[in-house]
Amino acid sequence: MSGSEVQHCVTTPVRRALEAGAVGQQARIQGWVRTKRSSKAVGTFLELNDGSSLRNLQVVVPQSLANYETVVNSLSTGASVSVEGDIVESPAPGQETELRALRLDVVGHAGEYPLAKKRHSFEYLRSMAHLRPRTNTFGAIARVRNEVCRSIHAYFQQRDYLYIQTPIITGIDAEGAGQMFQVTSLDLTNPPLRDAAVDFSLDLFGRPTHLAVSGQLEAEIMASALSHVYTFGPTFRAENSNTSRHLAEFWMVEPEVAFCDLALLMDIAEDFLKVVFSDVLANCMEDMRFFNDRIDNTVLETLEHVVTSDFVRLTYTEAIEILRVSGRDFEFPVEWGHDLQAEHERYLTEEHFKLPVILVDYPASIKAFYMRLNDDDRTVAAMDVLVPKIGEIIGGSQREERLDVLLTRMHAHGLDPEEYWWYLDLRRFGSVPHSGFGLGLERVVHFMTGMQNIRDVIPFPRTPRSADF
Repeated sequence: MSGSEVQHCVTTPVRRALEAGAVGQQARIQGWVRTKRSSKAVGTFLELNDGSSLRNLQVVVPQSLANYETVVNSLSTGASVSVEGDIVESPAPGQETELRALRLDVVGHAGEYPLAKKRHSFEYLRSMAHLRPRTNTFGAIARVRNEVCRSIHAYFQQRDYLYIQTPIITGIDAEGAGQMFQVTSLDLTNPPLRDAAVDFSLDLFGRPTHLAVSGQLEAEIMASALSHVYTFGPTFRAENSNTSRHLAEFWMVEPEVAFCDLALLMDIAEDFLKVVFSDVLANCMEDMRFFNDRIDNTVLETLEHVVTSDFVRLTYTEAIEILRVSGRDFEFPVEWGHDLQAEHERYLTEEHFKLPVILVDYPASIKAFYMRLNDDDRTVAAMDVLVPKIGEIIGGSQREERLDVLLTRMHAHGLDPEEYWWYLDLRRFGSVPHSGFGLGLERVVHFMTGMQNIRDVIPFPRTPRSADF
């Protein structure tokens, strides 16, 4: 059987059955019971959902069904069923179609379902991460997240980028933070010692290794041969930060482009965001309206504003001056040489410019060693893309392609060049200007949906003291 002949699904998704054009068709629907109510005159009404749509499909189960008494009456919320019948016009308001059941089989009964039809706090739902995807909110998040991922891959694939995979186990620190999860095969209750220190030569990799905070350095290797690449995968931050904006594990997309300076990189970043946001607005409008109605009544307006706006571009130094004369009493002081905080970024995007902002040319002292040093010898060719409500959504830079300058920067950051010998080789053999940025998937979904806690936009959040499911 050829691939084109394989039927991946012998059922009709609820999303399709809800379309007016489905009237008159026979269908087999498989999903989970959301609600059930009975009518002596008609039979039983089930609200069925299979995750393909925010809306439920109403299934009318007549009393004439052969197994009505034994099966239908035993149904409860959460049960899984398979229903065959005719899709007809629905007389009920708010829905175009419904399914008149000719056959109903229970696939899995449900006992006392812990997610009864009422509003549950998001904190409670985090403790039920195995069931929360069945709720309206988290089903909608999953569909938006899926569209964001599809759009990201489509954006780069359609522009001749190669999708590459970078390691999640590394022996170097790309960010210079030094706070990474250690990976070891040693017995931690009785580690081998040498000169009163752990002997990592006996570890699996023969050296200390960690979970990666970025695939950027390896992406630079690939861009130095393939020109346009991107990586999209999990990254890890071992910061003990228990806030609504941080995760220990999250997904990051990192394009890396050869023969690219900072000016071109800013163009790419702006275009990229606008395309991804436009795709979600075009393909997930039902879910986005849900977030606009139930979570944050400004999400649609904000996204449309970003898509239709020309991003402001200014230097870090100019931004510092704007903040200084703003007359605002910020919690964190504004001072050249200090990184901007979310409150500063939000002031620029929400109050001063009322537009997305791309900040460039940050002080070298607060940025990573690989960022290209500007001619003033005090700033680097770095950029942050800022949007309303959350501040930074993309961070990137032109990379330092000059071997002598890179060595000086590494020494200034206390890094051993011997550990980065292969990274330095890229500057020895055919070095070119190249640039890239990082975009956190969860940060994007967080922004787009208006959810207050980033833990609610990833299926299984990893945070301090929490690694359940």
